Amino acid sequence: MSEEPTPTDAGRPETASSRRQAVLVTGAGGEMGHDLIRSISEHEESVAIVGFDLRELDDSIAHHCTETVCGDVRDGDLLEELSTRYAFDRIYHLAALLSSSAERSPGRAYDVNVGGTMNLLRLAVDERDETGTSPLVFFPSTIAVYGHPSLEGKLAAGAIDEDQCLEPRTMYGCNKLAAEHLGRYYTRHHRQFDEGPTGSIDFRAIRFPGLISAETLPTGGTTDYGPEMLHAAARGETYTCFVRPDSQLPFMTMPEAIEAILALSRAPRSALTRTAYNVRSFAPTAGEIEEALGTEFPGLDVTFEPNPGRQMIVDGWPADIDDSAATRDWSWRSSHTLRSALETYLIPGVKAHYAGS
Repeated sequence: MSEEPTPTDAGRPETASSRRQAVLVTGAGGEMGHDLIRSISEHEESVAIVGFDLRELDDSIAHHCTETVCGDVRDGDLLEELSTRYAFDRIYHLAALLSSSAERSPGRAYDVNVGGTMNLLRLAVDERDETGTSPLVFFPSTIAVYGHPSLEGKLAAGAIDEDQCLEPRTMYGCNKLAAEHLGRYYTRHHRQFDEGPTGSIDFRAIRFPGLISAETLPTGGTTDYGPEMLHAAARGETYTCFVRPDSQLPFMTMPEAIEAILALSRAPRSALTRTAYNVRSFAPTAGEIEEALGTEFPGLDVTFEPNPGRQMIVDGWPADIDDSAATRDWSWRSSHTLRSALETYLIPGVKAHYAGS
């Protein structure tokens, strides 16, 4: 992708007040985008929402949006055109090329995950210049930003905090960490030579663990062995797990992830000591997930056939993460253990999903 031209005021209305204030959600077609848009729409009835995705949004989510846009976050001109009609005070930048796809196409992953993020940050800086107010930019990061050099090191480290083991071993993790640094720069250091270290935007990120949903089928991500096992159990199918039974990662449910996004978005900026935070709920091994599901689905048939590449990635990611900074700064509290997540959300939800399909 060639470098974007320096944004100008050409094509902008004369005043910010002639543009409609709105919330922008990129990656609106994904599950996180769907659930976030629904939640914003339900709790903020008067807010205008612009849903942005590579593909047309389905009607179930499009009707919550003031406008839907089919486009690519790498298209700076399209984003600039949007900014002539809307004053975005919040940007939820969810669009990304995920881990497995990023390993297969690292150049494209960089363009989407870093270049696309840079376009959104530029959009936020332009908005600050137009209105004098720093827009909030939320960015979903990942435990892929961490990297243990060995399985032994992972097991010895236990739960790690935000400043440990920042040596990602995947292109996806490198991209996300780079985007975090860009967001931190624009929040704390942009234009420091001219204005002092005040920054231009309000960037906030959450490093999510594996996410499990009762409604949406997994899409082949590296942490998807948990949700894949759940959906296979509900369908009564045999499941071949691509990691060893002793493989351990942190997880949380998708509703908790949405709650965390909104809680961080509402937190006073003065209370935040970081631009990126860990959150988590439970950290079982793959074998413990199988055992817990087997209680509800006694016919569950799981075989473990580790995929060398995906197993290597999982062995480099932390067994657990320390989310005490989120608890201290914006009162984050996880809602579930593995057992309570299964009993109150995942199993009832997945049974209802397949009963209606």
